[in-house]
Amino acid sequence: MWQRSVCVGLLALALGYLCVLGPELPPAALRQLSASLLGTLRRARSLEARTVAAWQAAIVRPARGWARVAVGVNACVDVVLSGVKLLEALGLEPSDGKNHAVLNSGQDLKEAFAHFMERGAAAERFFSDAEAFQDIARAASEHPAAQLYVGGNAALIGQKLATNPDLKILLCGPVGPKLHELLDDNVVVPPESMQERDEFHLILEYQAGEQWGRVRAPAANRFIFSHDLSNGALNMLEVFVSSLDEFQPDLVVLSGLHMMEGQSKEMRQRRLMEAVASISDIPTDIPIHLELASMTDQDFMSNIVHQQVFPLVNSIGLNEQELLFLTQSASGPHASLASWSGIPDVGVVSDILFWILKEHGKTAERASDLTRIHFHTLAYHILVTVDGHWGNQAAAVAAGARAAGTQACATDTIDTSKVFLKAPLEFVTSHTEAPSKISLNPDEPVVQWHREGISFHFTPVLVCKDPVRTVGLGDAISAEGLLYSEAFPQ
Repeated sequence: MWQRSVCVGLLALALGYLCVLGPELPPAALRQLSASLLGTLRRARSLEARTVAAWQAAIVRPARGWARVAVGVNACVDVVLSGVKLLEALGLEPSDGKNHAVLNSGQDLKEAFAHFMERGAAAERFFSDAEAFQDIARAASEHPAAQLYVGGNAALIGQKLATNPDLKILLCGPVGPKLHELLDDNVVVPPESMQERDEFHLILEYQAGEQWGRVRAPAANRFIFSHDLSNGALNMLEVFVSSLDEFQPDLVVLSGLHMMEGQSKEMRQRRLMEAVASISDIPTDIPIHLELASMTDQDFMSNIVHQQVFPLVNSIGLNEQELLFLTQSASGPHASLASWSGIPDVGVVSDILFWILKEHGKTAERASDLTRIHFHTLAYHILVTVDGHWGNQAAAVAAGARAAGTQACATDTIDTSKVFLKAPLEFVTSHTEAPSKISLNPDEPVVQWHREGISFHFTPVLVCKDPVRTVGLGDAISAEGLLYSEAFPQ
């Protein structure tokens, strides 16, 4: 760091010296020397500072923004605390990791937590035993280190969008008294959406390098679990859709389908078909964004992809775990990949995103509305769109990345001393066709490429060195990306 400071100081002296000598030098030589020194001065700044400066220039509001956004249907109160501290308070000893699709006991909880902590990966699970869950929830909420927040993807997206005073937000979900108290004043909750008791979700956080027994976390993340029956049955979906006539939104954001995994297969299948019928009732001129979340049942994910959910929505938001699970469930490209090793390969991610839009997105031959995917992972984001349907996506992907840096560090603007550039500085854009090789330039951090009528916008993320809170980060990213996006009337 001190070498860079000395370099900047010497360059500043050199520029001052040029000003003194200016009259004695030929104009052309003076211009060339000044440009060279200024270029060197710019490059002497950190990669992070250059990226932030370039984002500031790239992030511009769309020509036609949103005024009214309706968000549904999962909402709850998040109880956030250290996973290790809660497990210790529950008297659960460190354990080897083991994945569980559903948690049935404290033993399952500690094994699943260790499994994902060891990988630094986010996950969400249903806890089947109502009584045992209430005991754990009580211990968590009464823990001195516990914090209570707005929770649920829909409520988090609504809360993030509500910070913009120009937007009016409708939130439908199971809203209890504590959640209602936590919501922004700019969020409207229909009376039919209120209920007497809150749904609580437990968010067990861990930091990069934190240890529990033999398990050491390679990155900061969180493990979420709940016994949430209201959200699990999508109880508020019909209320949500029926509220749209009066609210008249110009954007609908939908989340919560993943919560149905805790239901029986028969119940889940029936409710999914009812959800499809309800979503079909939303006027086709209102864009719909679907936010995905962690899932474990491949048949259920395959149903969501194939049974008319994807064709009904215009936009999807998802992370690296959800993207890989999606391609595994629907036999897409790179489906044989068991898990990501480190930072997800950009070419592999690009191939899967391209396949989703080519196989399930809007084409001249296919009756689908899907034209946009917002992919986010720790190190970078990609926005991919079918040409002719969305505008301002360079600004949108940069705004989403900026939101990741500010929210994780809990700062109003990005503090370059608290973040670092983790994205690959070189990558290929595909592994299934002749790829382009791209070198990342921090002075132009939004990179674009095109493939058969589909456009990709890539930007790195400035990763927080000591994240304050990781919960809801993906929802904040998607919300900010939507805020800066423009949907073209069709």
